[in-house]
Amino acid sequence: MSAVAGQDRILTVPNVLSLARLLGVPLFLWLVLIEADWWALGLLVFAGLSDWLDGKLARALNQTSKLGMVLDPAADRLYIFATLVGLTIRDIIPLWLVVLLVAREVAITPIAPIVRRLGYGGTLPVHFIGKAATLCLLYAFPLLLLGDHDGAAATTAKVIGWSFAIWGTALYWWAAVLYWTQTRRLVLAGRAAPPASAPVSAPDPGVPPGPAAVPDPGGPPAADPAGRRSEGS
Repeated sequence: MSAVAGQDRILTVPNVLSLARLLGVPLFLWLVLIEADWWALGLLVFAGLSDWLDGKLARALNQTSKLGMVLDPAADRLYIFATLVGLTIRDIIPLWLVVLLVAREVAITPIAPIVRRLGYGGTLPVHFIGKAATLCLLYAFPLLLLGDHDGAAATTAKVIGWSFAIWGTALYWWAAVLYWTQTRRLVLAGRAAPPASAPVSAPDPGVPPGPAAVPDPGGPPAADPAGRRSEGS
């Protein structure tokens, strides 16, 4: 089986883990809304471990796939979205933070059709800044959830959680700027010599990306014809 043909596989161990993580999103939101915080945190721990594990298994078992490149970052973004909804309803985080994060997603939405029109797969390689932003936010929200309780430990969790939230939001927007910079370079390169149609890695619109080759932020963007699976968004 060729590497490209292998990317069309659906039933793989990493994809099963990503799907299980996706199915846990509505359960997680329900647990947050009924204030079953410890169960919600336990589910988040499972989601985080499976996110790390499916990327490792995809490479170790040579089970990268196009479906995996979609499921993996989608699960990360949906957990972030579900957490935002739940914590906003419970007045744990302010509305302005939600607006900032949603606005970032809206800001990078036009990138996919632009890149697709240039002859690529409609995505950009996931940047390590975007992956770092997603990681910060995935740490921030559970800590803020813990910070909604009483005691010194809760107060400490709240302070650390807000630190991660602020850094994560800043990195989230920085990644958006980098993705637009990459897109601009592709557009300029396409005017000179339109590229052949080829897929690129899953994005981190990322958180980005979710979700792969990590380009140098100062270097030119590059497609990833091998379609390598990302570990995160």
